[in-house]
Amino acid sequence: MPKRILITGASGGLGAALAQHYALPGRTLLLWGRDGERLEAIATICRDAGADVAVRSLDISDFAAAVGALEEEDAAGAIDLMLLAAGMGDIQARGDLAEDAGQVARLGIVNFVASSAMAAAMARRMAQRRTGGIVLIGSAAAFHALPFAPAYAGSKAGLAHFAQALRLSVKKRGVRVTLVSPGFIDTAAGRRAPGPKPFLLQPSAAAAQIARAAARGEAHSIFPWPFALLLWVDRLLPLSLRDRLLLALTPHGD
Repeated sequence: MPKRILITGASGGLGAALAQHYALPGRTLLLWGRDGERLEAIATICRDAGADVAVRSLDISDFAAAVGALEEEDAAGAIDLMLLAAGMGDIQARGDLAEDAGQVARLGIVNFVASSAMAAAMARRMAQRRTGGIVLIGSAAAFHALPFAPAYAGSKAGLAHFAQALRLSVKKRGVRVTLVSPGFIDTAAGRRAPGPKPFLLQPSAAAAQIARAAARGEAHSIFPWPFALLLWVDRLLPLSLRDRLLLALTPHGD
């Protein structure tokens, strides 16, 4: 059972749910997030549940600083499990001919570059100890070329490929790397996305599913199960039909 756990994005809906899921006596939680006030509120809940908690307010878009902070945390006490729950989601603005370049850069840095860099840094240290677990939280959107959210889908697709490659590279060194690709989760960020949200999960249910996947050392967990089916449907469809279906999903009808 992991004793020292680091969670990024802990001031967000899913990260907070993960923190509360893992908050037990005998555990130390290292909670990172951008919203310092919310981070302290989550920390109080976790301490009341019996966990030791330390918080760090930072923005992982400064990925060099995030990697440095991660190495400091691990040097102070070996991290057994790291869950990279920090992320950003957005869609192309109505009327835009293409997604804003700045938005593409922001999502790419947070969803892919920073999380991948932190995972690589942690994997190196865990590989030296020949133990540890890393969970990268992607999205079911990674497996579909969403025309209304190219930066989000693309950044999560990059993270998915990185996670699978990292898993193979450190597997023989005793490090478990798990990619989780959830569907819709009922968080503040998720509620801002337009359109229907089938099979909507509560954050606590998603956190429990992620924790099970991590405990089992699963390579990849897609949930709820209809999203795993959609992945295979997407791969089997002819390109022309797939394009028509994806364009039909565009929320603005552009």
